[in-house]
Amino acid sequence: MVDIKSLTIEGLTEYIKELGQSPFRAKQIYEWIHVHLARDFDEMTNIPKALREILKKECTLNTLKIERLQISKLDGTRKYLFRLEDGNFIESVFMSYKHGNSVCISSQVGCRMGCRFCASTLDGLVRSLTPSEMLDQIYSISLDTGSRVSNVVVMGIGEPLDNYDNLVSFVRMLSDEKGLNISQRNITVSTCGIVPNILKLAGEDLKITLALSLHAVTDEKRKLLMPVADAYSISELTDACKKYFDMTGRRISFEYALLADKNDTDEDADGLSSIAKSVGAHVNLIPVNPVRERDHRRSSKDRIVAFKNKLEKNGINVTIRRELGSDIDGACGQLRRRVKSEGAN
Repeated sequence: MVDIKSLTIEGLTEYIKELGQSPFRAKQIYEWIHVHLARDFDEMTNIPKALREILKKECTLNTLKIERLQISKLDGTRKYLFRLEDGNFIESVFMSYKHGNSVCISSQVGCRMGCRFCASTLDGLVRSLTPSEMLDQIYSISLDTGSRVSNVVVMGIGEPLDNYDNLVSFVRMLSDEKGLNISQRNITVSTCGIVPNILKLAGEDLKITLALSLHAVTDEKRKLLMPVADAYSISELTDACKKYFDMTGRRISFEYALLADKNDTDEDADGLSSIAKSVGAHVNLIPVNPVRERDHRRSSKDRIVAFKNKLEKNGINVTIRRELGSDIDGACGQLRRRVKSEGAN
């Protein structure tokens, strides 16, 4: 079966021509899928019925099913658990801000990166998501909320740069003027630091924001928190970040989860300041969500503020991530893991 939602307009045009159809039908179908967000081929009313029947027989129109939805009573944040066609689950989050609506999506089912404070990686990697499965998280949420999405963050379950080709295809399709046309400048991709793929991404001529999950300022501490640090040192990471900025002109963002007594001392703040200055990075401090299966605790509010103040004193551009949906399953992977343990089917 052809995964038609994963086809670029060029790929779809070639496929339609192979079916002996006029190329303009590809433009119509692409618009139905990526602008009107059609969930069924029969919605495509200006496509001849005979062609629709062929598409039904030969293609899959990947659509996610909402398995569970949690809505925060505090701020309206919506956390979705989606069931994929093969029965696997992923999570996405819809957040409303004054500047627009943002969706955080998953890029894989599970994750093999093994970060010690993350629930997404507890059961390892099942598989990577297709471009259609990444896109349909946004499409499904847009349809469910009736709201336009203006910002997308690939920071949910999975390591995006471990799903490199599908990620790049997803970004190009999401920002395509023939589709939702979300500006690449409003797309953020998070990575734990796969150096070769950071450098590869720099050559793709994309205008996205790259967010590096740093979380520690020495190789020794980082290895205790993030197994990827065994493969790539902080020195290698900073070199890759400098090259990324030089090639793209896009400033890197550092994600830094504050863990009590692990990485939140004044000495850590000074080390982070030094690394951030070396690459001109913005720092986003994250009050980490507790994960039941992990023993890490979030830093106290006073410590978080003191850490931020120290960074600012050192001349670093820093923000504390706004906490949304704190009354629902906050940490990435928690809802998926809980539903799996309940034996949802």
